[in-house]
Formats: sequence, C-alpha cells, structure tokens
Amino acid sequence: MATYDDSNIFAKILRDEIPSFKVYEDDDTYCFMDIMPRAEGHCLVIPKTPCRNMLDASPSQLAACMTTVQKVSKACLRAFGADGITLQQFSEAAGGQEVFHLHFHILPRKEGDKLRPPGVQGDMDRIREQADAIKAALGTD
Repeated sequence: MATYDDSNIFAKILRDEIPSFKVYEDDDTYCFMDIMPRAEGHCLVIPKTPCRNMLDASPSQLAACMTTVQKVSKACLRAFGADGITLQQFSEAAGGQEVFHLHFHILPRKEGDKLRPPGVQGDMDRIREQADAIKAALGTD
C-alpha cells in the first residue's frame, strides 16, 4: 500500500488551504459538505490525522470517525426528514477511492430516493443551506 500524501484535497481542507462548508468539528474529526452531492445533505467525515483509508487507519481514528458519523447521521435524519442513511467508504483505487485520506460519505435518503450520478458539482448556495440545516439539527453554529 502506498504512503499517505499530504497534498490530497482533504489534507488541504484541514489546513484551510481550500475552503469547505463545515458541518461539525471536534478534536479528532472534521465533517463537511460534499460539493458533488449524490443526495440532499451529502457530507463527509474525515479524521484530522493522516491516514489513507480504513486499511491503514488506527482503531482510534476509526472509532472517532464512526462516533462523528453517527452524530451527524442522526442530525441529517432530522434536518432532511430522511428515512435512512447510506454510509459509504472506499479503500484504495480498486475499491473506488479517489481521494486518499480516510473519509466516510453520509447520504441521507428518503424511501424510493435514487442517488444522483457521481462527479456532478452541486449548487454552492444550496450546499451552504444544507450545511446550515445540519448544523441547526446538531445544535451548533
């Protein structure tokens, strides 16, 4: 397995070199909106410390991410009136990973929803509104 490359886009987001729509942050994790959303409220949870994916993540990185995933997922259910959550994590190129920093996709879903195609940039104003809705459901500002 290759080594971690700190020039990946998520590392740059963590260093504030690239802007993001923050949803939630704690000491160990950062959650922000996906700018190519496949569902209303599509957001990502990443650890603040370097790791490529779940295959090289420490147990503490995984535990911190999953705690945040659950917290944000519950807020997404409230914010969007969703019936469920699709959680995705891709490891290595053969597994579909494109950004090599561990990340979990949270996709709020309503019964019968189809996911949008990947790789289509969303409307930034709408994404900002969705981030605000999740933050309100979390009780953060």
